[in-house]
Amino acid sequence: WTIENACNITYRDGTPIPEVTDATVWENLTTGAWGYYDNDPTKPRLYNWFAVMGIHDADPNTPDKEFAPEGWHVPSDDEWTTLEEYLISNGYNYDGSSYNCSPCSYEQNKIAKAMASTTGWSNAPDAGNVGNDQSLNNSSGFNALPVGIRSSFPGAQSYNESFQTDFWSSTELNTTNAWYRGLSFGDSGLYRYGKGGNYKRFGFSVRFIRD
Repeated sequence: WTIENACNITYRDGTPIPEVTDATVWENLTTGAWGYYDNDPTKPRLYNWFAVMGIHDADPNTPDKEFAPEGWHVPSDDEWTTLEEYLISNGYNYDGSSYNCSPCSYEQNKIAKAMASTTGWSNAPDAGNVGNDQSLNNSSGFNALPVGIRSSFPGAQSYNESFQTDFWSSTELNTTNAWYRGLSFGDSGLYRYGKGGNYKRFGFSVRFIRD
């Protein structure tokens, strides 16, 4: 797994991925795009799911592009689950517990601190929360930074910097949603979601896994 978020502005073949700054345009996209949090170029790049899947134009007969560099790919939902289960079974839960579980329940999943960066998170009161005693974070080296997300909802283009980070998977749930993973400052587990309205149009972070 890569330990930094994707920052590419082209697909593998060099085709540009457009930057979209206008909130109304972003809300209605069905093709790949990226944008900075709050359109601030000092912030990391966030990508909609269409970019992750290489959907670079509106013609359904056009072959999709590759988003990841040569030798890498965007992890599937199953590959995220493999990472999650590996960390749970190898002692990365914040309380030292481990479970040989497949599938693992959310109660067994206490790996958020092991995956989160050691700085930048909002403070949280409870032991095991990502935002509590951040010096204990990142034992896995995954180094997830709290860069926030970019919404497709009207009037809420960017939010939750320092509170949240989400990562796309390559796995589609339905016509409007795809599976993703995320961390929150006040949680102890890596969460998994695929529900919500038009989430493919949201801007999330992306990691790669080696082929």
